[in-house]
Amino acid sequence: MENEHIEIRTLQMTGKSSYIITLPKEWIKSSKLKKNDKMGIIPQSDGSLLVTPRIYSEKTQREKQIDVNDRTDQTYLFRQLIGAYISGYNSIKIKSPTRLSVSIRKNVKQFIQTTVGQVVMEETDNSITLKDLLNPGEMPFYNTIKRMKIVVESMHKDVIQSLEKKDKMLSEDVILRDNDIDRLHWLIARQYNIILRNPNLAKKMKITVGMASTSFLISRTIERIGDHIVKIAYNVIKLIDEDIDKRVIDNLRSTSIIAVDIFSRSIASFFKGDTKAANDIFESVKKLEQQCSNFTKLTLQQRGETAVSFGYIVESIRRIGEYAEDISEHVINYLINEEGK
Repeated sequence: MENEHIEIRTLQMTGKSSYIITLPKEWIKSSKLKKNDKMGIIPQSDGSLLVTPRIYSEKTQREKQIDVNDRTDQTYLFRQLIGAYISGYNSIKIKSPTRLSVSIRKNVKQFIQTTVGQVVMEETDNSITLKDLLNPGEMPFYNTIKRMKIVVESMHKDVIQSLEKKDKMLSEDVILRDNDIDRLHWLIARQYNIILRNPNLAKKMKITVGMASTSFLISRTIERIGDHIVKIAYNVIKLIDEDIDKRVIDNLRSTSIIAVDIFSRSIASFFKGDTKAANDIFESVKKLEQQCSNFTKLTLQQRGETAVSFGYIVESIRRIGEYAEDISEHVINYLINEEGK
């Protein structure tokens, strides 16, 4: 918040049992409040009070209109749709001065398939109106992160198996599954933004705003881990037809298993609220880095392009470990902050 500072107000007594405190005039104006408007007062876990005019905000419809035409860049349009979704708009209208092109309609369909809760409520020749049918409180953060963790572990298992069995289609399937990770991350980002506007929703979900913030940071990190598994899959496809020493494949499997195990433990520390387990991750990452160095020396014995592909793979494995370290740092910061309350 710009120019954020603490204003000291004196608690006054009116009658024999009621206490009052005045509110800043500038805040009243910026919130467009007037006499007799109702306010929400929400006790917080740290003993403070949240004063909000948004007592009905969970029912408030936020609408976003996106204007398009025949020259609209489709990639930009998709980014606008995702941005409106993450921002928490309940209704998104795509409108054109002329008939909507086939490419725009396909783009909107892809957006609906990529996100959670979006449906077409109205469609004309020159416009499409989307509505969000998902109650943000119906999808707990823990459940979504747990699902993301399972998808990542499954992608990792299959991409290694793809190389061992020379199964190109399995790697291609791993690449497609990254859409599931993106979809879940965008859902958490959307819920987080809605909670920032309506802290009362956090109370209804029985979480703190800090927990929502940490969930968002963790989901963003998991999304990046998914991207690195996709990079591994692309390089595995290049290696499918190569004659690779079994020692290299065995070493790759053991190294990648270490990385994903570190990732899984970092998520477990979040679910369990265990700062010690989160801290142990940092030492494990040091061991992973040594393992990656040993694997790199082994792959240098391979031929040119093969060595390059393995080089990219080991770098992605290293990054998975480092991202698990980031998750652990978020967990420790969150837990210590909660303890302070």
